[in-house]
Order: sequence, then structure tokens, then C-alpha cells
Amino acid sequence: MQGKVEICGVNTSKLKTLKSEEMTELLRRAKAGDREARDRLVEGNLRLVLSVIQRFMGRGENPDDLFQVGCIGLLKAVQNFDETKEVRFSTYGVPMIAGEIRRYLRDNSAIRVSRSVRDTAYRVLQCKEGLMLELGREPSMEEIAKKLELPLQEVVAAMDAITAPVSLYEPVYADGGDPLTVMDQVKDMKNTDEQWLEQIALRDAISQLGEREKQILGLRFHEGKTQMEVAKEIGISQAQVSRLEKNALGSIRKAISC
Repeated sequence: MQGKVEICGVNTSKLKTLKSEEMTELLRRAKAGDREARDRLVEGNLRLVLSVIQRFMGRGENPDDLFQVGCIGLLKAVQNFDETKEVRFSTYGVPMIAGEIRRYLRDNSAIRVSRSVRDTAYRVLQCKEGLMLELGREPSMEEIAKKLELPLQEVVAAMDAITAPVSLYEPVYADGGDPLTVMDQVKDMKNTDEQWLEQIALRDAISQLGEREKQILGLRFHEGKTQMEVAKEIGISQAQVSRLEKNALGSIRKAISC
């Protein structure tokens, strides 16, 4: 079937979608306790869940588990959404679904976080959900910190501590060729393996020079002195400094190129 995409065993081409007016009416009925309306809301927003769990793929978690957890977040969004606010349900639902998945990943993470930090993070997540409903948008960390009367650094540290780790090999972009991974974006372009090897080879080559040659190179290239200044400092002629410097550099080039 054209346009068919299978995610977690769900054929996305067959998923129902809801119109704005229908969504509003179902939300009103669901708030009044109508279970059929709630079920229709969930079915009509499964695309929302599937789109959110795509962000968490590639972390070794079972996609079906993430899908079920995402549906729990969707149910909470349906239960807590205030249809009288001028906010789209998807704007409110996406962070709720993502937050539920993050909680699941945090609670099942191999990395253990202290109880106090977890408690702070839980308060931050609750405050974030409340402010999002109140403001009609995702609140900033500064707004959350002010609401909780906590230092901004403490709020940021708590959220960082419960963020699920990301593999360095997780692809972040692909366009038909080799995917761009997290490592490609964060790797150190200055301290590469090649540069480390060159530094080791250079250090080894310098160690094999005579003491006077080392002294001359240090004065010339570390302290930036002229050959005349070096000659006066160590008590030899400028011609001797030039010759010793040339010999030392030649020995280094030969050692590195071998």
C-alpha cells in the first residue's frame, strides 16, 4: 500500500485523524467521563505518539515499550488538557508524551542518580507541565526555577542528570549516504589521533638532540629570541647558532619522516 509505514506494528496509513471541532467535542466529553470519547481521542492522536518516540529510537530500548509508555503520556495529556485555553492539543500533548518517556528511560537507566536529585527533577517536571498548561507554551528553565524558588543551576543540573544518555554512534542525519552521527558533531577536531602521533614523534625526536641544540631551539621557538640574542646568551657566534639550529631541525624532520 502506498504511503504505508510500519512503526511498532502500527500501519500509519490507517491511523485515524481528528478535525479541530471533533477534537474539542471529544475532549469535552472525555473530561465528563465518557470513556468512548477518551478512546477515540487516543486513537486519533497515535500519530503524535509515534512521532515523539522517533526521537528516542536507537538507545537500545524496545520500540513497543516506548510506544506503550508514550500512550500513557497521551492519556495523561487528554486527562489534564484544558480545552478552554487557546492552545492546540498537540502543543500540550507532545511535551507530556516526551516527559513520560523520559521518566521511563530515567527509571530504567543503568546510570543511578541520587534520590535528592531525582526528587528535584520530578518537581521540575511537574512544574513544567503546570506552567505549560498555564502559559500555553513550554516554559524556560528560568521560569521553572523562579516558580520553584530554586537556583537555576540546581534546576538545570537535575534535568541534565535524568536525561537519557545518547550513543556517540547514534545517527542524527542521513541523506542517502553515510549517516551523520553524534560523534561527527562533538568530536575534537584539534586533538585528533594523527596530531597525537605527530606530537609523540616530535617529542621523541627532540629528546635525541644534544643539550645545546635543545637549548637553542627552546630559546628560538619557545621564547621567540633572534639568533643574535641566542648567541649572546649562550656565548657562541651567530653563525654557530644558525648551524646548530639547522642541524637540529634537520634531525627532527628526518626522525619524524622515518
